[in-house]
Amino acid sequence: MKLPSFLLAAGFLLLAGCKPSSPTAAVNPDIPTIGISMLTLDNPFFKVIGDTIAGEGKKHGMASILVSGDKDVARQSNQIKDFIVKKVAAIVLSPCDSKSIVPVIQEANAAGIPVFTVDIPCNEAGVKIVTQVATDNFGGGKEAATAMIEALGEAGGKIAVLHFKQVESCQLRVKGFREAIEARNATAATKVEIVTELESGGAKDLGYKATDDALQAHPDLRGVFAINDPAALGARAALEKAGKARQVVIIGFDGQPEGRQAIKDGKIYADPIQFPEKMGQQIVAAILKHSAGEPVPAEILIPTSLYRKADAEQDPALK
Repeated sequence: MKLPSFLLAAGFLLLAGCKPSSPTAAVNPDIPTIGISMLTLDNPFFKVIGDTIAGEGKKHGMASILVSGDKDVARQSNQIKDFIVKKVAAIVLSPCDSKSIVPVIQEANAAGIPVFTVDIPCNEAGVKIVTQVATDNFGGGKEAATAMIEALGEAGGKIAVLHFKQVESCQLRVKGFREAIEARNATAATKVEIVTELESGGAKDLGYKATDDALQAHPDLRGVFAINDPAALGARAALEKAGKARQVVIIGFDGQPEGRQAIKDGKIYADPIQFPEKMGQQIVAAILKHSAGEPVPAEILIPTSLYRKADAEQDPALK
């Protein structure tokens, strides 16, 4: 993707508005446009990524069409088809399903439109992805296990995992978490036992239901690892209703404002926090490098940072 020479001159035109647009929004053929389809825009994490990409793109003279896939691969596929028809300069997506999205990525490849993925990868055969910008989710999962082991202490105990299995980034989080728990159990006198792995959909309501189910099956549960903050907050609500908020430790993931506040309030023990602004910035930097013919690494991983109550108490953004 080559940016027009007018971008090098001062006073170039910008398409007004980096706010989320519908996939039917008009595209100015004289201004390079980034087509952005997020897994969802209901989750603040993905909204920050999308808004950052749009904002950073605007600084460099690019317009953006930002839409939500709403966790629906068919909807997202139609959005990408629309981007192709509009001849956008680049496509950025966080796949709703990394396998099912392959055919439409191949259509974008055939149309010569560079494709970039953010947060959720597509490592399937037969597609060309310029680069994947993501959190080091595997490492973050290991950090989540570190927090769980720390919170449970030497006694260990039974824990539940609230998953979102269709999303590859969540698969990596759970894999890292399991590996670190298994490494701990190999040398410890007591065990941290993953007794159930339930679907949370990365959502508060499903996280609530999954935790309620886990408590019914395992009343002596001692810990919950949720793959994101909405699921963790749903888990907390279920524990409070069951009168077991003091019995069960919650480890979340993301570091969204609501999640960080819950950590400060003692409702969640810790989060490996992500940096969605950095992810959006790195995506735009990769688009610019690729457009200039410069090499771009196949993957750009951004480490997480374990965020506990002590961090929350020093966080000026919280109440």
